[in-house]
Amino acid sequence: MADRTAPNCHLRLEWVYGYRGHQCRNNLYYTAAKEIVYFVAGVGVVYNTREHKQKFYLGHNDDIISLALHPERVLVATGQVGKEPCICVWDSYTLQTVSILKDVHTHGIACLAFDLEGQCLVSVGLDSKNTICVWDWRRGKVLAAAPGHTDRIFDISWDLYQPSKLVSCGVKHIKFWSLCGNALTPKRGVFGKTGDLQTILCLACAKDEVTYSGALNGDIYVWKGINLMRTVQGAHGSGIFSMNVCEEGFATGGRDGCVRLWDLNFKPITVIDLRETDQGYKGLSVRSVCWRGDHILVGTQDSEIFEVVVHDRTKPFLIMQGHCEGELWALAVHPTKPLAMTGSDDRSVRIWSLIDHALIARCNMEEPIRCAAVSTDGIHLALGMKDGSFTVLRVRDMTEVVHIKDRKEAIHELKYSPDGAHLAVGSNDNSVDVYGVVQRYKKVGECIGSNSFITHMDWSTDSKYLQTNDGSGRRLFYRMPSGKEVTNREELKLVQWASWTCVLGPEVNGIWPKYSDINDINSVDANFNNQVLVTADDYGLVKLLRYPCVKKGAKFKKYLGHSAHITNARWSHDYQWVITIGGADHSVFQWKFVPERKSKEAVHIAAQETLADSNSEESDSDQSDVPEMDSEIEQETQLTYRRQVYKEDLPQLKEQCKEKHRATAMKKRERAPWSGVKLHFIHGYRGYDCRSNLFYTQTGEIVYHVAAIGVVYNRQQNTQRFYMGHDDDILCLAIHPLKDFVATGQVGRDSSIHIWDTETLKPMSVLRGFHQLGVCALDFSVDGKRLASVGLDDNHTIVLWDWRKGEKLSAMRGSKDKIFVVKINPYLPDKLITAGVKHMKFWHKAGGGLIGRKGNMGKTETMMCAVYGWSEEMVFSGTCTGDICIWRDMFLMKTVKAHDGPVFSVHALEKGFVTGGKDGIVALWDDTFERCLKTYAIKRAVLAPGSKGLLLEDNPSIRAISLGHGHILVGTKNGEILEVDKSGPITLLVQGHMEGEVWGLATHPHLPLCATVSDDKTLRIWDLSPSHCMLAVRKLRKGGRCCCFSPDGKALAVGLNDGSFLIVNADTLEDLVSFHHRKDIISDIRFSPGSGKYLAVASGDTFVDIYNVMSSKRVGVCKGCLNYITHLDWDKRGKLLQVNTGAKEQFFFEAPRGKRQTIPATEVEKIDWSTWTCVLGTSVEGIWPLINEVTEVTAACLSNDRKVLATGDDLGYVKLFKYPVKGKYAKFKRYVAHSTHVTNVRWTHDDSLLVTVGGGDTCLMIWAHEPEGHREFKQCDSEESDIESEDDGGYDSDVTRENEINYTIKALSSNMRPMTGVKPHLQLKEPSVDERPPVSRALPQPEKLQTNNVGKKKRPIEDQVLELVFGYRGNDCRNNVHYLNEGADIIYHTASIGIVLNLTTSCQSFYVEHSDDILCLTINQHPKFPNVVATGQVGDTGDMSATSPSIHVWDAMTKQTLSVLRCFHSGGVCSISFSATGKLLLSVGLDPEHTVTIWKWQEGAKVASRIGHTQRIFVAEFRPDSDTHFVSVGIKHVRFWTLAGRALLSKKGVLSSIEDARMQTMLSVAFGANNLTFTGTISGDVCVWKEHILVRIVAKAHTGPVFTMYTTLRDGLIVTGGKERPSKEGGALKLWDQELKRCRAFRLETGQIIDCVRSVCRGKGKILVGTRNAEIIEVGEKNAACNILVNGHMDGPIWGLGTHPSRDVFLSAAEDGTVRLWDIPEKKMLNKVNLGHPARTINYSPEGDMVAIGMKNGEFIILLVASLKIWGKKRDRRTPIQDIRFSPNSCYLAVGSTESAVDFYDLTLGPQLNRINCCRDIPSFVMQMDFSADSAYIQISTGAYKRLVYEVPSGKQVTEQSHIDRITWATWTSVLGDEVIGIWSRNTDKADVTCACVSHSGLNIVTGDDFGMVKLFDFPCPEKFAKHKRFLGHSAHLTNVRFTNGDRFVVSAGGDDRSLFVWRCVHAPH
Repeated sequence: MADRTAPNCHLRLEWVYGYRGHQCRNNLYYTAAKEIVYFVAGVGVVYNTREHKQKFYLGHNDDIISLALHPERVLVATGQVGKEPCICVWDSYTLQTVSILKDVHTHGIACLAFDLEGQCLVSVGLDSKNTICVWDWRRGKVLAAAPGHTDRIFDISWDLYQPSKLVSCGVKHIKFWSLCGNALTPKRGVFGKTGDLQTILCLACAKDEVTYSGALNGDIYVWKGINLMRTVQGAHGSGIFSMNVCEEGFATGGRDGCVRLWDLNFKPITVIDLRETDQGYKGLSVRSVCWRGDHILVGTQDSEIFEVVVHDRTKPFLIMQGHCEGELWALAVHPTKPLAMTGSDDRSVRIWSLIDHALIARCNMEEPIRCAAVSTDGIHLALGMKDGSFTVLRVRDMTEVVHIKDRKEAIHELKYSPDGAHLAVGSNDNSVDVYGVVQRYKKVGECIGSNSFITHMDWSTDSKYLQTNDGSGRRLFYRMPSGKEVTNREELKLVQWASWTCVLGPEVNGIWPKYSDINDINSVDANFNNQVLVTADDYGLVKLLRYPCVKKGAKFKKYLGHSAHITNARWSHDYQWVITIGGADHSVFQWKFVPERKSKEAVHIAAQETLADSNSEESDSDQSDVPEMDSEIEQETQLTYRRQVYKEDLPQLKEQCKEKHRATAMKKRERAPWSGVKLHFIHGYRGYDCRSNLFYTQTGEIVYHVAAIGVVYNRQQNTQRFYMGHDDDILCLAIHPLKDFVATGQVGRDSSIHIWDTETLKPMSVLRGFHQLGVCALDFSVDGKRLASVGLDDNHTIVLWDWRKGEKLSAMRGSKDKIFVVKINPYLPDKLITAGVKHMKFWHKAGGGLIGRKGNMGKTETMMCAVYGWSEEMVFSGTCTGDICIWRDMFLMKTVKAHDGPVFSVHALEKGFVTGGKDGIVALWDDTFERCLKTYAIKRAVLAPGSKGLLLEDNPSIRAISLGHGHILVGTKNGEILEVDKSGPITLLVQGHMEGEVWGLATHPHLPLCATVSDDKTLRIWDLSPSHCMLAVRKLRKGGRCCCFSPDGKALAVGLNDGSFLIVNADTLEDLVSFHHRKDIISDIRFSPGSGKYLAVASGDTFVDIYNVMSSKRVGVCKGCLNYITHLDWDKRGKLLQVNTGAKEQFFFEAPRGKRQTIPATEVEKIDWSTWTCVLGTSVEGIWPLINEVTEVTAACLSNDRKVLATGDDLGYVKLFKYPVKGKYAKFKRYVAHSTHVTNVRWTHDDSLLVTVGGGDTCLMIWAHEPEGHREFKQCDSEESDIESEDDGGYDSDVTRENEINYTIKALSSNMRPMTGVKPHLQLKEPSVDERPPVSRALPQPEKLQTNNVGKKKRPIEDQVLELVFGYRGNDCRNNVHYLNEGADIIYHTASIGIVLNLTTSCQSFYVEHSDDILCLTINQHPKFPNVVATGQVGDTGDMSATSPSIHVWDAMTKQTLSVLRCFHSGGVCSISFSATGKLLLSVGLDPEHTVTIWKWQEGAKVASRIGHTQRIFVAEFRPDSDTHFVSVGIKHVRFWTLAGRALLSKKGVLSSIEDARMQTMLSVAFGANNLTFTGTISGDVCVWKEHILVRIVAKAHTGPVFTMYTTLRDGLIVTGGKERPSKEGGALKLWDQELKRCRAFRLETGQIIDCVRSVCRGKGKILVGTRNAEIIEVGEKNAACNILVNGHMDGPIWGLGTHPSRDVFLSAAEDGTVRLWDIPEKKMLNKVNLGHPARTINYSPEGDMVAIGMKNGEFIILLVASLKIWGKKRDRRTPIQDIRFSPNSCYLAVGSTESAVDFYDLTLGPQLNRINCCRDIPSFVMQMDFSADSAYIQISTGAYKRLVYEVPSGKQVTEQSHIDRITWATWTSVLGDEVIGIWSRNTDKADVTCACVSHSGLNIVTGDDFGMVKLFDFPCPEKFAKHKRFLGHSAHLTNVRFTNGDRFVVSAGGDDRSLFVWRCVHAPH
């Protein structure tokens, strides 16, 4: 039979013809070694022009499309296409991969660029968002990522003169990016009037913020900052594809075929027109230029590379050419010379010299070429065309011999006969034509057997036969030259074929994979001499196989390089080379054939070759030459560890179920029991499917794992301690080199690895987020800093971690098959090995990836274990056949037979090795595996007397070995841990059941013993006293599921799985009696109480049989159950049986006859049951969990004192309930230790212990029961119940508002007023009737506006500067007022600005970088970071774009941004806190998951993130002394968090320690010494916690909610603030001692009925308080004096705004029912008046002596300014007054309301205010009103976007436009009218311009809109979309804006932010 291995010869890539110029640019550079680097297909090429040599980088697996050169010019970064494309950074000299960057982009990598230092790399993806990503490429880490643009990005570059700045350009845009923290923030380039908005193709950065860019029309655009400064027109005739910067200047290359050189100031130096040179041609297009010194490299669209020497620029050298765009299909080799001919869809045919590696001839044809052939004498070259014709040329001079067209469809294949007489031409017309060569190609025959297109043909050596393959997969034979089909296969038996290029036929069956009918192999060519075959396929693989290969799925070697489909492959005439051509990559690859080598040389293959000879994944077929797999390994590879439900799924499932059970949840539920249990001892060790998981710790204890528990066993005291951080099966364990820490990996959907301390049992770090399903292997590096792990996902991903930081360093897919072991090289921590099923790989780290190579070993065996030897290249691995393989680097040196059967464990010693195998023998070896020094057989005979149990069998399979403390530690498959003394005796330390589920469990009636029976076919008796050992064991015929002791403890009944049961002597375990009456499993068995006269036996056959024990007869059968029986219990009298079935039925039977009884539920509870192990019935109703669809309660047991019911369920939880458990969903205590289902639970006879058994985890666990008196012990092992109580401590309007508030981002805000109609800028203008003639004889138009400062020259306003802000966000934000600089300044926020207020000067300064509302603020208290502030803002989705929520960290004094953190907290950031060292920042989001995230804010790196809570979290704060511990509080939520590495672990607060404590809504948090935490609640109590246990409640610390608490770091005193009525004793502010025992209350003298404190901060002797009413107050601690520092409106919007006619004061009127007077120069509030109703509008009289106020209820009031007395008031309307105005002559008052009316009142008649008239026919509500200067007219803007003019006081409408145009207005506040059409912007489809005001000079108009922008325009602005300046800072919805007198200031009023902004106007110079 033919050899089924892969061939021993191989191919080496020698040359690639071509360069990728299509669809790519900027991809050609000089390296430092003056070599040229570029790419083609999937290969990076380094071309040395002087020596004419090429080197190749083959690390990609698909087309490369982008390339960047590192500034030092040795390293290259390349990016590829693909579903999960990677970026490789590689060395152009050694061609080794330095780093792999992956897992961010999809589709492909469009551009790459290194920064100036070469530390960072930026990449742009081809995904729909064109994601931009900045990498720390050496570590493979993403620093920042953001959506780039909605359309393609063509180029990106770092600004080489400014750090952290980038520029990107592409379709119709250019963007300037700044990198700060993890945020990339773009600013779009402004084209303005200077140039057209168009596509920018390339760019280069220069100094002074200048950027040069090349545009699609051939211009160069020059940018300064983000503005287009000038253009260089016509730099090229059309698009500029490439721009390259060097020391001398810039080089540009364009589609016009020219290269231009420019100096550093972009003045032209010279132009090189390549079209005009010798090799030039029309249509040459430059895609890439590189200028270095006097050489210029040019890459063209048509795959040529030119090199130009600058001083001789008319003669460029053509140094590389290839085929141009279009598929490349035709390939032929010359029969006698080393030449290859190719022809392509680019219509050219080219001849390549394989020796000179050069193009020697080229000829252009009329048609695309699809195939080629050279005649046997080498004279003629035949070319088949796409149009069905073929042409024959002379090879010598490429002249045409003949051109024939007989077919319509493409010619796909043609071949000359070996005798040179005929040419066969196969076409897509399904036929082959035969032509006579000598007869000038006359057609002599035709083969017409195919019904599909012809794909391949071969002639026989005698030229008499032709075989063809066609598209339908048929292989046909024809006689030649006639073309008659051969049907009789006999005559073909002896035919020899001259060539073999067919893909069908028995000789090449092996090229096809097994079981597949795909036709993706395009070409084959056989090398008869060397008996090898080369194939080319659609996946870009070139494969080498043996020829002939008869069986499908033959072994091969495969070579990557071509990216997409390879269309053809041919051997050269002397078989020295293989030529392959790529279809889409139109490149020609030349591979050197390296025949079989002697194995000695193999060791010295260059690294480069081993990479290229990717010794195939050996191939698809399962090798028949691999020995049968060992049964144990077979079993193990079958294990999947998948779960239906993972513990991670529980929170979501609970949420879903909660909805259903809201009603029951409201009821009072049974509370949890007082007593608890604590894990005491576990019998069991996981050996059946794990290896090398048993070690000595530093202190000589033994660490191993079983179920979900890490066990530390002390063999002197025979005690165990437990690490309980996992929640599912642990599968692997590794020990740190110092033997103090252990790493364990578990099963899970997102499975985690815990690194924990064996002394303290605390987690040091938890690693998650990379492994799915589970972690199956771990290893520490020798320095202990790194950890390698392998996942159970389909690719068995390998991850290398820096475990302390929790950072993933590198990751890679490991293998399709299972990996058993990973080991890090002890000498070189960047190298590692993995071994597993048919797998041995050697890896080294490259950036964020790993590069692996297979071990070189002929046939691949399955490796079970591996270890490094005494030098870095020596590796020893144990195989499944019992050999030890010895490796050097990756080559197998030799094998040594070590064991019979698999070698499961190998361990390296100082001098030598120790191995253990399935044969049960431990062997010690010398350091070269030459000699076996000693063997130990594990046998019962040598078991030492001190053993804690019995060996089940001799020579158990050994799964783990470890050495230390003079002993060898051995773990076996049977679950035993043994210690072998070097001198021979063996001590058994721990044991458990073997593989198989354990179900049967019984405790002895009066001794501390229990019995278990398992599917492993053993019955075992265990001692529960402190000796903890197995006393007896007996093998059974079958596995068993249940057992029971007789009441006297002498007999033991055991039910087996085959339906039989036996009764044995409880001491000797010998048979007493046995029965076999049933077929199905015996599921439960019970002796009747008392004398044990009867035995009830329940089976899966739905019957319970009752036997008389004495007479050994069956006396009764209980019938009537519909399903298998799960549980039974006797009553005390032994007369009644209770039965549960699998269908959740509960039945009662009378004993001994078995008659069924119906008993009402009320009676059942009265019956005295002897035992209770049932799970159904009203008395245990509460044990069923919320999510009972997925989990069954499998077992229960009532304690003998009838107080506590223990249950076990399918999720591995053991729970304790208080009995009876009435009512649904009772509260419980829950314990996690078992991993999968708990099958049985039993109390011991005195209730001192609880014993539980696990199904899949084979464990017997013993729990100590700690009764009620025992309050000291911590309850930390218990998790509290599922549902929190519904009552959360009360209701408070402020809390509810804060919880339900919906923060929308400004960009999405919609209009505030209910407007109707068409917006002004969309209305069509009716042409006015009397368009005046251009030269008007009429009077000049009067002024639009009466101007007040007529005397001075009028100056327009050019800018506004924020001067003052009156406002503070206190009503829905908290903890946001702080002292800075020892109390000299305070900091707070409102709207989107941070405000620093100096208390001595009252000056404000602002931080204005936030793009939307700030929600939280905190300061860094560490002295290293003085004045560092963090603020968090609102945002929409967390997609990392500019509208994502973000946190800014900034310096409060300089206002400089230190870092911006974009986060995934969709909705916004609601709480932030710095850690003790100040380096970490904690943030909480408003997203539905309320995510909690920790950042290293200086780097912008996210350290950890975790779902916080299902409901709102209000505050999360770090403990003041910690960087790892913090507490979060929220709606019915308090959690205590620990940061371990990158994982966040949390514990819920435990309340059960205090009677009747209930989980309330928690609002605030503070800290005390010794791990005390204080949380303030909604009810006014403060809870005091020690660790996470509630220890005390300070009842009613405040009468209302405790909104804020502050811990003073200096002295530990605590300040609390809450909501309460001020009284003699109490106030809303209190100062407490460190323990919250004593306090002092302060009254805030605000005059409010209820004080509500939202923020407190304590400085030196002073307390700073922020209130809900927007005041900030400073309280002195000594004298309790209050000083109000900041005032603001407490509720908004602020609708009314009135500026004084002559002074710099203004009034504001708001929804909160107050009118306030503000003084700008004094920077403070002068007065406020409480109106008792919300106010809407306010206006000063022209003299400033009166004020009119319009109210929401339709009333209006006139006050005298001097006395604030009411002069008059009136209510004629029932709806809000929208605007109110005094006429300029003080005669009239106009009042506009929502009732679409304006009323006029005559003020001259005195204060009775009679209405004299009103304006009718107003189409909608009134918005703004303005009087004319002569008080004769009024203009009204309305909610229908219409502006109307009326006469005063008659109220008649003026409709004539010419009349209106002549009116001069006294003021202008209208947003409507032709004069102001320009103030409406394009994007006001949802939102409006809400207010406007024209300056007193009449030259400017300032507007406010729903987006919160203040804009400044020129007035009038009749052109649409007028130019303007915009000023940000307000939240959404500006309500009003006004100029103060003399246009000195602009005041703007906020809607959502309740704040007043005062802007100083900057006037243009005279």
